[in-house]
Amino acid sequence: MASDEVENEDGMDVETEEAGPSSNRRKRDPSEKRRVYLPGAAPLADDEELVHDPSAYVMLHEAQTGAPCLSFDIVPDGDGNNRTGFPLSAYFVAGTQSERANGNSIIVMKASQLRKTLKNEDDDDSSSESESDDDDDEEGNETHDKNPVMEFELIKHHGCVNRIRATVHNDKVLAGVWSEMGKVTIVDISPQLQALADPTILDPAERKKKKKGVGEPIRPLYVFSGHRDEGYGIDWSNVSPGYLATGDCQKNLHIWTPSETGWSVGKPLLGHSQSVEDIQWSPNEATVLATCSVDKSLKIWDTREEPSSACKLTIENAHSSDVNVISWNKREPLVASGGDEGTIKIWDLRQFKSGSEVAILKHHSDSITSVEWCPQESSVFASSGADHQIALWDLAVERDESEPVEAELKNLPPQLLFIHQGQIDIKELHWHPQIPGMVISTANSGFNFFKTISV
Repeated sequence: MASDEVENEDGMDVETEEAGPSSNRRKRDPSEKRRVYLPGAAPLADDEELVHDPSAYVMLHEAQTGAPCLSFDIVPDGDGNNRTGFPLSAYFVAGTQSERANGNSIIVMKASQLRKTLKNEDDDDSSSESESDDDDDEEGNETHDKNPVMEFELIKHHGCVNRIRATVHNDKVLAGVWSEMGKVTIVDISPQLQALADPTILDPAERKKKKKGVGEPIRPLYVFSGHRDEGYGIDWSNVSPGYLATGDCQKNLHIWTPSETGWSVGKPLLGHSQSVEDIQWSPNEATVLATCSVDKSLKIWDTREEPSSACKLTIENAHSSDVNVISWNKREPLVASGGDEGTIKIWDLRQFKSGSEVAILKHHSDSITSVEWCPQESSVFASSGADHQIALWDLAVERDESEPVEAELKNLPPQLLFIHQGQIDIKELHWHPQIPGMVISTANSGFNFFKTISV
């Protein structure tokens, strides 16, 4: 871990504005007027740089972890749902992709003191700050001087982490980890989370190791080596605790069933002809899941059936190229998919067939790397791409033809709410399930934590 502090975003050189365009400006005379920069516009001149519009973000912070973490998952905490007061905190688990031999880790993290960064010209600091800021200022000190903090616990991991997902099962927080070595490991990260919540439980020797950044070798609860290749597809069921699905680059899809001795992993379900890229369990049905693949298809499965007949619905050629990611809406019968060609499609499961897309959205100029529905707003989702952008979308928005539209905005989809930039090679994003509107994203350049004024 290179740093255990999250740096405040005052110095960040790229951010974005609501309603589509990135709000950025040239590095020049402060008296010069700002201009909006849209992705795909002419390259910046040598004397120009992108800077964020602080009035477009309720909160924006960044962090680095040394070796990049190209997959992570948010861990639910006991601090309550629908939290809006500042400062905010979040627990999450990630896995590194280090080039050093034996240099990879599972990192269990706590980000705290995430403060409001919204700045408006007419802001009244005495009224705009949350009561929680006042509550934690027992000494009467300026709470704004407190920097956001990243605390962490390391667990040694053999090989790069392709993808990681967390769940709660039998009162333990578990992480399912896909390794580049072709193994899927289940690790209990509850002790690390407890140490972050209450550092006093660590004995002196453990504290010394932590200061040196030494990852503790942990005996996993279960390791499955039956996949024929490495993979990326992995998801825990929210309906049936402990049930897991994993897919590999050799088209195999396995269902894990919890047992008294660990897990029982079934024979591969047959259906895809190429790599299983992403998996999503149904948010409502215990035996149903969706997958996407390099074979360009989307499939719906029923795990009660035999492996040869478990695939119940298929959309062939759902995209014109590899289907990289999918997300199942938790409130509506909708699935979002993102393809290598940069297109996002929305599918209604009540009419799940080729050519039945509810929406086809094109903004990203490169492969879609992540897509996820907002847990609090059923029409809102976020996407990230290899074009170094995160887009926030609202399907409920329609263009009002009677309203004048600036020329540079006419080609933007009306559903596009916000464009966030500033990270390089964005790999994954997640909405925080307990903090409305908060997005965490990871990239080669590190983590971002943000809330926009649009959602």
